[in-house]
Amino acid sequence: MTATILNFRPKDRICQDAEPIALIYRSMGTAAAEEVVTRALGELALTMSGLADQVRGKETANLARQLRRLERMAEQLGLVSLGRVACDVRACLEGGDLTAFSAVWARLIRVAESSLATDRATLDQQR
Repeated sequence: MTATILNFRPKDRICQDAEPIALIYRSMGTAAAEEVVTRALGELALTMSGLADQVRGKETANLARQLRRLERMAEQLGLVSLGRVACDVRACLEGGDLTAFSAVWARLIRVAESSLATDRATLDQQR
């Protein structure tokens, strides 16, 4: 009997709300809003990168606070899925469930990559 290896690639449905970014554009004008949104997306990416470094280094002392920060940033940009998954990761961490944390952390990475790629594409289309 030969073992079959499956290549499983989970696909997460990414949910976004365009209204927060649209509100920024309406209130600030295109040029200023583009700068603010681009800066916020960059900060979100840096926060995610810092979280990944903390997880790799098993530095959990400040992790819940940083996850909450990521959640707030995502919500402000209308990245609904990213905010929800960050909240779920934090709940796993605070509950002490390392197995669930690992699984949901992997999902957070996938959702962050998809959310940031989608937002950058959306910004490029608006230019």
